[in-house]
Amino acid sequence: MERDIVEIAFASAWALPADWDQAVLLGRIDSGEGPTPVIVRGGRVYDMSYVAPTVADLVASGNFDTSAGTDLGQLDDLNLSPDPDAKIRLLSPIDLQCVKASGVTFAVSALERVIEERARGDASAAVAVRARLEERVGGSIRSVVPGSPEADALKAALIEDGMWSQYLEVAIGPDAEIFTKSPTLSTIGWGGEIGIRSDSTWNNPEPEVVLVVDRTGKTVGAALGNDVNLRDFEGRSALLLGKAKDNNASCSIGPFIRLFDDSFGMDDVRAAQIALTIEGADGYRLEGSSSMDQISRDPEELVRQAMSEHQYPDGFVLFLGTLFAPTQDRDEPGRGFTHAVGDVVTISNAKLGALVNPVTTSKDAAPWNYGIGDLMRNLAGRGLLAHTKKQGA
Repeated sequence: MERDIVEIAFASAWALPADWDQAVLLGRIDSGEGPTPVIVRGGRVYDMSYVAPTVADLVASGNFDTSAGTDLGQLDDLNLSPDPDAKIRLLSPIDLQCVKASGVTFAVSALERVIEERARGDASAAVAVRARLEERVGGSIRSVVPGSPEADALKAALIEDGMWSQYLEVAIGPDAEIFTKSPTLSTIGWGGEIGIRSDSTWNNPEPEVVLVVDRTGKTVGAALGNDVNLRDFEGRSALLLGKAKDNNASCSIGPFIRLFDDSFGMDDVRAAQIALTIEGADGYRLEGSSSMDQISRDPEELVRQAMSEHQYPDGFVLFLGTLFAPTQDRDEPGRGFTHAVGDVVTISNAKLGALVNPVTTSKDAAPWNYGIGDLMRNLAGRGLLAHTKKQGA
């Protein structure tokens, strides 16, 4: 049986950063030949595939000079669409990079993870647990510096009170939670459907800033991302994190990567205010936000921990976590928020633009069937691999 798919039209006026005329944006499109790295500068789109065949290679090369690319015209004239049948498709802006994420990086998210754990994934039990936990540790966890002597003292007190949790360990302990969110080439781009497991009854979007890091560990830009989260699965057991986080279409990034330059840098990431809107097909509307200035660990420290005793020869992207944790009821009193099929999630920031994705189930979302081998065969068939220079040693 065919189902209704929410279609969203791309328009640079609201999808791009407010200062788009100053921004250098990196992304991917498919005009029918295959995935193509592009740079958007001054509203014009440049095909960079003969400079580097993949976004990962282009980032590694550091060559973002559009004079070496092919001018494809004005962005709005291309009629970009996430539709698989569109003449020019807008894809996720990353390709060969590993997709990593940091969790429990805000005090509120730490408390909510403990709530899920204590409620054992039962949304109806969360209200009472939340009130008890906020009263006991809410203020302390917001003010302590992770890994500090004060954090150690708080940990000892909470253990004595029987309030300690594995989530508080990564919230205030020396080691951050860094995990693999999604397989290479599986992320969804702007306008594509994001998926929640069909057997999940308590879930939510997670609006985040996503850093783009090259093979040497240098952060070269940032984008918006949705780290779709299943609260009921992880709440039942932290060992279900993989099933809670990594499902078909459960990770979106876009619309483009904004490269660091004189107009945008890490300080803008540190100060970023991320807005979130959820609009349901039934008229439901929820607005929220996440403030990066409340993160408990500096973004560069999270990058450092992600690279601790690890290498990423194609680079990686790193989700930085979120302050947003919806608690208001959607349907039944006391059950909090959960997604409904047909919701449209908009994540936005003045410097990064707007990432928009309709919601479906992971079972009904378009299957992920384009892997690394498919990409390499496509690039070889187009003669693009001959232009690739090996990066590094």
